Amino acid sequence: MIKPSVNLQELRRRIYRKAKAEKAWRFWGLYVHVCKMETLKAAYQEAKANDGAPGLDGVSFEAIEAQGVEGFLEKIRQELLTRTYKPSKNRRVEIPKGGGKTRRLGIPTIKDRVVEGALKLIVEPIFEADFYKSSYAYRPKRTAHQALDRVVHGLVQGLTQVIDLDLKGYFDNIRHHILLRKIAERVEDPEILHLVKQILKANGKRGVSQGGVLSPLLANVYLNELDGAMEEEMVKRRREGKWERVIYTRYADDMVVLIDGHPRWQPHIEQIRRRLEVELKKVEVEVNEEKTRVVDVGRGGSFGFLGFDLREGKNRWGKRFILRTPKRKKQEELLRRVSNILKYSRHRKVKEAISLINPVIVGWMNYFRVGNSAGVFDRIRSEVMRRVRRYATRQRGRRGFGWKRWSNETIYRDWGLVWSYQVQYFYRSAVKVLPAQ
Repeated sequence: MIKPSVNLQELRRRIYRKAKAEKAWRFWGLYVHVCKMETLKAAYQEAKANDGAPGLDGVSFEAIEAQGVEGFLEKIRQELLTRTYKPSKNRRVEIPKGGGKTRRLGIPTIKDRVVEGALKLIVEPIFEADFYKSSYAYRPKRTAHQALDRVVHGLVQGLTQVIDLDLKGYFDNIRHHILLRKIAERVEDPEILHLVKQILKANGKRGVSQGGVLSPLLANVYLNELDGAMEEEMVKRRREGKWERVIYTRYADDMVVLIDGHPRWQPHIEQIRRRLEVELKKVEVEVNEEKTRVVDVGRGGSFGFLGFDLREGKNRWGKRFILRTPKRKKQEELLRRVSNILKYSRHRKVKEAISLINPVIVGWMNYFRVGNSAGVFDRIRSEVMRRVRRYATRQRGRRGFGWKRWSNETIYRDWGLVWSYQVQYFYRSAVKVLPAQ
């Protein structure tokens, strides 16, 4: 992440402290800070660091810098100050999800990314002060691995009954009027609210665009009351001697509730499910009944969370532990990406093609190297090697995989194919769970 300037950092700190100290305070006078050149520059740097393809207008970062970044940002600033700024529609891209399904990704123009980034820099501290500890997605100093470790830690301590909740098209079905009402509870600035409304309405009557800079923050704001209701309910129930051993964890629209596996806790499962449904109904979010289920990990059940399959295992001494392995779907997605890069790189030299697939492999490994991925990594390494060999032999108009022509060492050492598939075994975060009674 690109750090904003000292002045902008201090402004964000002050906003956060005020929001944290006064939960009912409604902020005003924020729009002027969004329009500052300092804020726009920080938003541009953040957008450039994340790179990404051009939007519908086809304007790239290279084209902007060729004509001058200062002029580009000054034009945006004048549009914001004169209230003539209007966001463009996103460029739609379909991302395969497996099983013939796709995820619709919206790619804003760079101009819109800068405006959304500037808006996020100013309003994010307000809502970050309100977010709950059970929410991990798209937040500063919080990661998917921490959410995963929170769940694994609870499973290890005997919370083996799992409510695996699935939502129907969450991002595509967010109601704008509900979201704007939630934002207005903390923001009194009409120009900020109008700008958010413009961004939302530019891409449809409902939903937030997956791929937009502001969308992750808005998605968290929308479900924050759910997080609060669940945490407050757990505190209340614990005072009554109930729900002591319950953990609720959410990462965007991926959420699980862990409950003690002892039979006496069974009645609480239905109570928790009903409470979740009541809170989701308030924001008009539908539960996917076909995919929502209760899993007993202590009796051989497994469930998916953040791309991992989680299930119970035992070592040779009979000690319980939780196996975390990449989902088969995620493995196939990686191999499909590698194959597609090689497929459309037939005009390139082998080393150049390998330089394109290496970042994809490294990024995937860095995410999935926690837990028990060694066996999966061996498979991925072998499959990637086969695809690279096949690509190299076709480049030379031959058949087969060139097992006799090139050794693996040649491909790793001389061609530069990534070879280090290292697994890490440690928890990044812990969660306090009351002991079983």
